[in-house]
Amino acid sequence: MTVLAISNQKGGVGKTTTAINVGAALANRGQRVLLVDLDPQANATSGLGASKDSPNAIYGVLLKEQPITEAIVTTPVEGLHLVPSGPDMAGAEVELTPLMAREYRLRQALRGARGYDTVFVDCPPSLGLLTINALAACDAVLIPVQCEYFALEGLAQLLDTIEAVRLRLNDLLEILAIVLTMEDRRNRLSEQVIDEVRRHFPKLVTRSRIPRAVRLAEAPSHGLPISLYDRHSSAAKAYDDLARELSARLKSRAPIALGGAIA
Repeated sequence: MTVLAISNQKGGVGKTTTAINVGAALANRGQRVLLVDLDPQANATSGLGASKDSPNAIYGVLLKEQPITEAIVTTPVEGLHLVPSGPDMAGAEVELTPLMAREYRLRQALRGARGYDTVFVDCPPSLGLLTINALAACDAVLIPVQCEYFALEGLAQLLDTIEAVRLRLNDLLEILAIVLTMEDRRNRLSEQVIDEVRRHFPKLVTRSRIPRAVRLAEAPSHGLPISLYDRHSSAAKAYDDLARELSARLKSRAPIALGGAIA
């Protein structure tokens, strides 16, 4: 079982959209996939048609040591399961602070999630204890970066956090890839951002890029991934290509040094 955290402390970069749609694409390719919604906003939960008010959710797993198997629900995609989030997660950061081994709560819980090929953890847009839990539990990190101005803003802080977690909490942690999202090929700025990110991270940036698309933006309101909402769309193809590329990276992955990436 491979555990991947999808993280970027900036909001609105396509993090949850990527978690849902890469997970669905891998499930469509025959994998058993679990998506853990660690974000108090619970967008991955609603984006897969699940209730934000479930009594069995990630809050109980982290704060009450509820078995993770009791929190897992099905989704419209065969082979893709979900651990939902909800409003009670809003205070989880504070409630975790005094607990013993607070950084390892998710890692411990995931030991009970047997039978999955890949686990995705959709992190909140911050670098607090919830994200630290994800980084301490995962094998690698996938970082969505939007093709917009200030794309690299805050990325240095995220990389520093990942390196600190690797040194202190999870020495196997590595960055799997950076995926460029919200690409608008009609916009010259998108190409400039792509060139800049690739200049800083030539080995990390995926070939597959996710387009800005109306159908992709509509899909979560129907509780569906793009592969079910509009499987012939450019976004569905892009996520299928990304899933294939990430699978290949996982099979041949090696740790990538971060030092000096951003001045």
